[in-house]
Amino acid sequence: MNVDDPDLWEQNAEWWQDGFTDGADPEYVEQIVPLAAELLVGATRVLDIGAGEGQLARIAAGQGSWVTASDITWNQIVEAAARGGGPAFVRNSAAQLPFIDEAFDAVLACLVFEHISDVDDAIIEVARVLQPGGRFVFMLNHPLLQTPNSGWIDDQILDPPEQYWRIGDYLVEAETIEEVQKDVFIPFIHRPLSRYINAMAESGLVVRRMIEPAPPSGFLARATEYQAAATIPRLLVLDAVKWNL
Repeated sequence: MNVDDPDLWEQNAEWWQDGFTDGADPEYVEQIVPLAAELLVGATRVLDIGAGEGQLARIAAGQGSWVTASDITWNQIVEAAARGGGPAFVRNSAAQLPFIDEAFDAVLACLVFEHISDVDDAIIEVARVLQPGGRFVFMLNHPLLQTPNSGWIDDQILDPPEQYWRIGDYLVEAETIEEVQKDVFIPFIHRPLSRYINAMAESGLVVRRMIEPAPPSGFLARATEYQAAATIPRLLVLDAVKWNL
């Protein structure tokens, strides 16, 4: 397996649709959906990159935006079109967007760039299709959380015992295939935060606000083993604007 294998996404589309949409996932319901809705208020033409089956695209469309949702996976696009809700859906790579320059005044990418190998090309494309002064809403699994070999440590050997979050090789970019549940394999690419920030800055995308929300209560109620690490953010949101270069 490799992180660029499109078949992994085709095979696992139903896993995503069943587990993370239509209210199935408390982190989406309590955190991601409200943040996306807030940050896209007032946008007239929105591009949702890596839209999956379109739940955030439908939110934006419901707020009055004209929305185009793109994804590399046919199984997601077909399901998104079936669910409707206003957006137009297209299949394409994030590194090769089939849109004219400055076509959108807002671009959303939610939990997708940590799965993209061609990250520099994808960020260049975001900047190209975004109007000057337009907004880039960039949501990631927090790089500290996703660093390989990171995790919550409950050390009962020490006296007194200690609990802490262990950080792996944070500065080292790493590609992994993770079995997120039995027989479901998802590719992840860890990058330090500076990797994204610098690539964005080189394309004229400047962060004006960074949000690191605490895990929401609904997630903690479901994942009781995570409650001891409730001060560790799982989500990172970068609210950026395109400057004139």
